[in-house]
Amino acid sequence: MRRSEVLAEESIVCLQKALNHLREIWELIGIPEDQRLQRTEVVKKHIKDLLDMMIAEEESLKERLIKSIAICQKELNTLCSELHVEPFQEEGETTILQLEKDLRTQVELMRKQKKERKQELKLLQEQDQELCEILCTPHYDTDSTSVPSLEELSQFRQHVATLRETKASRREEFVNIKRQIILCMEELEHTPDTSFERDVVCEDEDAFCLSLENIATLQKLLRQLEMRKSQNEAVCEGLRAQIRELWDRLQIPAEEREAVATVMTGSKAKVRKALQLEVDRLEELKMQNMKKVIEAIRVELAQYWDQCFYSQEQRQAFAPYYSEDYTENLLQLHDAEIVRLRNYYEVHKELFEGVQKWEESWKLFLEFERKASDPSRFTNRGGNLLKEEKQRAKLQKTLPKLEEELKARIEMWEQEHSKAFVVNGQKFMEYVTEQWEMHRLEKERAKQERQLKNKKQTETEMLYGSTPRTPNKRRGLAPGTPGKVRKLNTTTVSNATANSSIRPVFSGTVCRSPVSRLPPSGSKPVTTSTCSGKKTPRGIKHGANKENLELNGSIFSARTFKGFQI
Repeated sequence: MRRSEVLAEESIVCLQKALNHLREIWELIGIPEDQRLQRTEVVKKHIKDLLDMMIAEEESLKERLIKSIAICQKELNTLCSELHVEPFQEEGETTILQLEKDLRTQVELMRKQKKERKQELKLLQEQDQELCEILCTPHYDTDSTSVPSLEELSQFRQHVATLRETKASRREEFVNIKRQIILCMEELEHTPDTSFERDVVCEDEDAFCLSLENIATLQKLLRQLEMRKSQNEAVCEGLRAQIRELWDRLQIPAEEREAVATVMTGSKAKVRKALQLEVDRLEELKMQNMKKVIEAIRVELAQYWDQCFYSQEQRQAFAPYYSEDYTENLLQLHDAEIVRLRNYYEVHKELFEGVQKWEESWKLFLEFERKASDPSRFTNRGGNLLKEEKQRAKLQKTLPKLEEELKARIEMWEQEHSKAFVVNGQKFMEYVTEQWEMHRLEKERAKQERQLKNKKQTETEMLYGSTPRTPNKRRGLAPGTPGKVRKLNTTTVSNATANSSIRPVFSGTVCRSPVSRLPPSGSKPVTTSTCSGKKTPRGIKHGANKENLELNGSIFSARTFKGFQI
């Protein structure tokens, strides 16, 4: 049993006890029956009125709850429709009071969501308006009267975030371009003369409209200023090059050049003006020193001729080079020729550098070849001979490779220009072939000279005997008889003087051998073998030419006489 039912029964019991108690009182007092009935009716009426009033109040409450439920349901349906959410559904059976409470709570929640969405929409619209005014873009299309859905709010937030990024990017670009524009204007000494330039340079950065059109106009202005700056720099650099060229031609001293060093950098208007004044001064000085200037140009011409490998015929083709009539016309001809040659060298610089590299490698190769054929190279100390041999072997490999590379590049060049590439008046590969042929002929000539020299040396050795090749080293001699040795030492010079066959050979010069003195012993001197390993011819006997044998044995050496070598 419910507690409310228990309380109702207790109320009935209470009422019954109260009526019984009243009845007992009335009996005790002695109130007649008819009055008891009246009083009972009064009690009944009081109780009935009280209960009717209570019932009426509860009925009114019930009606209010039902009415509130209806109102909440209606408002809730409207809010669900505006917020684009599913309609509210009460779960399970519930009382009127609980239903009204749940509906009222849900309505309050939906009202709060609607308010928040409207506030966020208003804030996003304000931000969108501000960003669109700065970026000069159309506003975001949205309905301010309706409540936006969550998806619409998300898209609006993304749109505003994109606008912020665009603003930041354009602002960074604007600040960067503005800084470059200010630098260019300072360099050009240019003051803003249009409203747009004044807006860019003088106005507040936050007030500048960051539209695509303005950014494009900014970029165009920067390009124009940079073009003017580049042109100014090119003019100034041309003036500086002209000044340096005139300095070199006029041989201006360093002290006078340092006086103009302050304007040799930069490209401002005052710098350009100062450079032009210096050029005018040097041009006037050039006219006063025409011969000196032309001779300086001729030195430069000769350098370019060398760098371009001009032949003698090509050099002589420029007749003004040999003229002595130093006039303005002659100077103009030289200037035009030096400009033509300079351009010609710059266009074909890679080829000329390749030919120059081959020339240097070829000279180094010839030098190594000369050293390789020099007998004195074996006196090398410190490993230089080994280094030279390695370099020589490397050159023998790199020279043909370099020639092949140059040949391919020259062939390509000749196809492009439809003319032959000449070095010293002839085609490069013909020139290379000629150099190799000259080298081969030179080797053949050297070989024949060596063979002829060896033949003459052999004939001399057969006639006079061989000579020790290392006179500076003491040779070990066997002990000989002291008397005989002394006799040999004392008679050698006189015999050499008396012998008429020795004079023409030795050109009248006699020197003592460093091994002429033998150790004091009684044994006979031992005959020393020659470096060549050849024996004395059998036809020449010991007694037949005793003086020559004594000379050949130990006293004279081939290195004793200048210009003569056995």
